[in-house]
Amino acid sequence: MPKSYVSKLRKETQVVNLYIHERREGDVAVLDLKGRIRISGGTLALHKSIRCLAEEGKTKILLNLAGVTHIDSTGLGELISSCVTMSNKGGQIKLVHLTERLQDIMTITKLLTVFDVYDNEADALASFTGHVLSIVEPQSVFM
Repeated sequence: MPKSYVSKLRKETQVVNLYIHERREGDVAVLDLKGRIRISGGTLALHKSIRCLAEEGKTKILLNLAGVTHIDSTGLGELISSCVTMSNKGGQIKLVHLTERLQDIMTITKLLTVFDVYDNEADALASFTGHVLSIVEPQSVFM
């Protein structure tokens, strides 16, 4: 095989997209991610998905990372940026099903202190409704 063909083939097999499946669980938008979150494409797709949700007023987002095989520094930066965007809009991004590799990366970079991370989806979803509602006692208008 010609060297240029092998080089081209190698580049093509290294390209792995990030697939994002959006679903709703009550008022929480769950994004099931599969593939690589990296500088070429995956980060942009995640960025667009989260910004669209924010524009629609959906501010409770759960990222299911069980299918993520790789994340680079750009991907980590996008997670942080998205977290800040949601926080500024009064919302939250939480993470669930980190792979062992992602758990290690999040530990080394100390990002586990930034995100709420859960082992299972039920606990993660329940955490969105864990806000305590305060009941205001009716006050008499007449004095």
